[in-house]
Amino acid sequence: MHASVQAQEIFRCERLSKRFGAQQVLTDVEFSVNAGEILGVIGPNGAGKTTLMECLTGLLPSESVSLSWQGVELSPFEAKQYLYYMPDGILPYPDQPVTRVLRFFQQLYRADDHRYNTLLQQLALGPVLEQRCQALSKGYKRRLLLAIGLLSSQPLLLLDEPFDGFDLRQTLSIMALLRGTLTSRALLLSIHQLAEAEKICDRFLLLNGGQVAGLGTLEQLRCQAGLVTGGLEEVFLAIV
Repeated sequence: MHASVQAQEIFRCERLSKRFGAQQVLTDVEFSVNAGEILGVIGPNGAGKTTLMECLTGLLPSESVSLSWQGVELSPFEAKQYLYYMPDGILPYPDQPVTRVLRFFQQLYRADDHRYNTLLQQLALGPVLEQRCQALSKGYKRRLLLAIGLLSSQPLLLLDEPFDGFDLRQTLSIMALLRGTLTSRALLLSIHQLAEAEKICDRFLLLNGGQVAGLGTLEQLRCQAGLVTGGLEEVFLAIV
């Protein structure tokens, strides 16, 4: 666990279940997020990672769920005050220039110019500001989505596959940027690249078949799996 992580619990989810017709997608998912930490949601395709985030933020209704922020129970509507979700694979206003889209979200989220300009520099968006969003490469589209998410003010940011489309050097740069935000917020990241997850996440929520297979630091998960050594991939395979 990284030294910046604090033990104070800020968000808790209990008994989250979701069904699509006859298919049970999530079953009694329970976990918490601590202040200043990065919690990685890990699991194979179809494990329920994206559905979990959509249920937490009210984009999808759930059959049952109990959410709380610093011990105070929240309705799904109230949770939007604290949780911000940036989905994977979307592109807002594709026919508009990048600069117009970013300025729109800056005004919407009431972010100041210093924050805006800092993000442009950190995400290296300067060269594409006048390009239309739909003309961007996959990597720049990902940078645009990250900028929009980081302009938001909610203290818990949920990102779906934030490193998809980046090479190793770019991924390390984005990791440093995300970790630098932890003085004012916590992060919940859905990641399918286990090597990247191991480098950046403080704790891990392992999902398999819509159920929690494990929750904790890598060391705690090793103990659960009965392993003395091993990375996240070995631990995940041993547990699920």
